[in-house]
Amino acid sequence: MRLQALLLSGLITACSHPLEIVGEGDILSASGTRDCSLADFRAGKDKCTSNLVVNAYQETYTAAPASGWEFDKWLNYCETNTSPSCRFNVPASEVGKHWGKSAPPLVAVFRETVQPTRYPYGLPDPLVSESGSPILEPSQWYSLRRPETLELFAEHIYGRTPAGALSSRYYDFEVDRNALGGIATRKQLRRELKNSQGSVVLDILLYLPNEGAGPYPVFLGLNFNGNHTINSDSNIRLPRGWVEATENNRASANDRGNRKQRWNVEELIARGYGVATVYYGDMDPDYDDGFQNGVHPLFYSAGASEPAANEWGSIGAWAWGLSRVLDYLLVDPEVSPGEVAVMGFSRLGKAALWAAAQDERFAMAISNNSGTLGASLSRREGIAQGKEPLSQISSRFGYWFARNMAQYVDNPGLLPVDQHQLIALIAPRPVYIASASNDLWADPLGEFEGGKYASKVYQLLGKDGFFGSQSPASHEQIDSVVGYHLRPGNHEVTLYDWQRFMDFADLHLGGG
Repeated sequence: MRLQALLLSGLITACSHPLEIVGEGDILSASGTRDCSLADFRAGKDKCTSNLVVNAYQETYTAAPASGWEFDKWLNYCETNTSPSCRFNVPASEVGKHWGKSAPPLVAVFRETVQPTRYPYGLPDPLVSESGSPILEPSQWYSLRRPETLELFAEHIYGRTPAGALSSRYYDFEVDRNALGGIATRKQLRRELKNSQGSVVLDILLYLPNEGAGPYPVFLGLNFNGNHTINSDSNIRLPRGWVEATENNRASANDRGNRKQRWNVEELIARGYGVATVYYGDMDPDYDDGFQNGVHPLFYSAGASEPAANEWGSIGAWAWGLSRVLDYLLVDPEVSPGEVAVMGFSRLGKAALWAAAQDERFAMAISNNSGTLGASLSRREGIAQGKEPLSQISSRFGYWFARNMAQYVDNPGLLPVDQHQLIALIAPRPVYIASASNDLWADPLGEFEGGKYASKVYQLLGKDGFFGSQSPASHEQIDSVVGYHLRPGNHEVTLYDWQRFMDFADLHLGGG
């Protein structure tokens, strides 16, 4: 705060006192023995400097802040120091003590008015609580605003993740120290999570570099079609459950490596990064059967056959699964525990952001073309040409979300949160958002602005926030702690995207 101190005193004798202000404003005389205002003191009027009071001294002043400032408090004399009106009585005995001396000044303290950030589209301010209180300190973010924001996303969009414990065991470990032509170590293992109501098994695939000294930073992401599709490695296990768009909905060895361009495993290994993945259908197959398969039935309360309206859908289950893989990575001695980045593409980008928002053990989050209810602002619907509307995503994929989300499909402006707040929940950890110029369905500008309007939270927590005020040109990278790029092309993950993710991780993982 810029301080301006004015000491306005003349020939102060008994019962006279200076007037002083801190900040910018004025002191007006309302009534009193001497009836001297700040302006009178400035003018050196005789009634302000002559010794006129020999008995009890009564005075009332009013603090008047300048434009852009507000009254804070009075110092000395006032019966109530937090009211702009200052009334004081100095008894005759006290007047006598100060005969021939300068009495302490009466000080009016003003502070600059905090101007709220102006957010477009009617976006909620991430630094104003639900009760309307401004969040001015990091402690207020962690104790108040972050918990209530997380609660709003759980209640209204993704659904609450159940807290019940499952028993766990790891089995079928496989380690090959000469994978991918000798450049990598491949680990495969299964994690079973179960209770009396059922079980799920996560097939975990992990590649780590053989060059350099570990432990190694790792990118963790879910895959769409099975672990065997991310690389042509013939030793990768096939998924054992339902797989979309395959013959009889079962995985085939013929599909090995058919999505390797989305993962570029060898390039990541060469840069010193590990890669971990699990097929997303292991947690919850991506079709609507009323939540009778996958992990959801393990948490149903007595008599329930589907999640409640405010409980998790598929995105919540996929996010939960990412955290269960992280459980393992954090105890593998060859993985750097503070350097696990969660990455997701499209619907799995939504899951990656939600996982990182809930689970602060993730060191970084990466969203690639996550679009509506991912990184893109919902309130841009109807403004952004070609953006996927809530009504569309709800009608086709309503099971991804809490059923409560459906009440907002006709008016996204009624949502109590927007997606910049999801990104803000990850603060102060780094977040990277990637868009593609032709992917209008995902709304590239809305994804950019999702990062931009999360920036204030990062700044509150001592980070630089988002460097970009305007979306960059293609192939330009914003590498602040909230990072971004826009590349030419369509809805996909490319080698260019991975190169930027690694560049970003080089800067920000491990305290970089």
